[in-house]
Amino acid sequence: MRVLIVNTSERTGGAAVAANRLTEALNNHGVKAKMLVRDKQTDHITTVPLPASWRLRWNFLWERFVIWWENGFRRKDLFAVSIANSGTDITRLPEFREADIIHLHWVNQGMLSLKGLQKILASGKPVVWTLHDMWPCTGICHYARECKGFHDECGQCWLLCFPKDKDLSHKVFLKKQQVYSKGHIHFVGCSHWIEKLAQQSLLTKGHDVCSINNTLNTSLFHPISKEECRKELGLPIDKRLILFGAAKVTDKRKGFNYFKEACYLLKEKYPKLATQIGIAVFGSNIDDLRTLFPFPIYRLGYIKGEQQMVKVYNAVDLFAIPSLEDNLPNTIAESMACGTPCVGFRIGGIPEMISHLENGYVAEYRNAEDFAHGIHWILNEADTEALGKQARQKAIIAYGEDNVAKQYIHLYEEALTKKHD
Repeated sequence: MRVLIVNTSERTGGAAVAANRLTEALNNHGVKAKMLVRDKQTDHITTVPLPASWRLRWNFLWERFVIWWENGFRRKDLFAVSIANSGTDITRLPEFREADIIHLHWVNQGMLSLKGLQKILASGKPVVWTLHDMWPCTGICHYARECKGFHDECGQCWLLCFPKDKDLSHKVFLKKQQVYSKGHIHFVGCSHWIEKLAQQSLLTKGHDVCSINNTLNTSLFHPISKEECRKELGLPIDKRLILFGAAKVTDKRKGFNYFKEACYLLKEKYPKLATQIGIAVFGSNIDDLRTLFPFPIYRLGYIKGEQQMVKVYNAVDLFAIPSLEDNLPNTIAESMACGTPCVGFRIGGIPEMISHLENGYVAEYRNAEDFAHGIHWILNEADTEALGKQARQKAIIAYGEDNVAKQYIHLYEEALTKKHD
């Protein structure tokens, strides 16, 4: 069986990491899997870049320009939406022709257009599409939040400056509906949360929708000496360290303000514990954080490589992830596999990953006080050794390569069977 996994980037972003790991897991289980990307960032032989062309950059710029123009030349939420009006026709590539299964992941920002997707469906090859966000089942948004417009035909989009019944979201929704009717799609949610949302969309009617977790190598992400990791990373041995990070730590969607508020609440309510706490931060835009928190900040910068990330998770006492929108964060699975418990809000797929008071703490949504309580509970009340063991066990069962690869192989076989029926 030959599988072509399609994603915009090879390494940048959670979807890219998940797609890359799945490619490796499938190859380890007898499937000939390749990854087709616009942005190739390694020399892996299983990753194939799109043919070099000025059009790759143009596709991205043209889509953003049209959104900007439709939005009255305002930059508001410019990257919160996608319209797939331009992209590369991958059906002409030898990798596409050789594949038995086409497995789409995150294909936005000029990778695939809706016209290109229509050609993929018209080819007759089985198509699997993993939902790393909501875009495949909405008009234009990647996360709908409280909006239920995607249940019907979108319109009155809250992300546009001039929402109306027949706005850009409605037009793109109708285009998607037309394209999706040209073939059958097996939609796969990374979490039951996004699976349920997809099932509520008019766009998925007549298509299959299921849920399969992202995978990771639990042999690579595993517990190692906390003391040795701290020494290597230059972190203090005597502090209770909280890990916080994101590709852009000040991104509002990542809940930075709630985490900051929780830290001040910790200092106010538990002054004795507060003297022991430090915050290890990884990611970009972290230079100005030192003055924003009541605890010492230890800046780790951008972490290159998974082996280095393993040391980061093992060096800390807990991982705080106050995301306000998230599907199935790779970082939680990675932290848990290293035996480091997590605190997160009850949103998206997070409560499916963190079992409350068993391997971590799930705080009430947008409740900084409860988030602070979760941090205190892990640092001061819980049996941290038992918590870490439970976290790793959950990671092995839920995200281990063997389990996830077998689920996808079964789905591919079902898709091929339906094709021949």
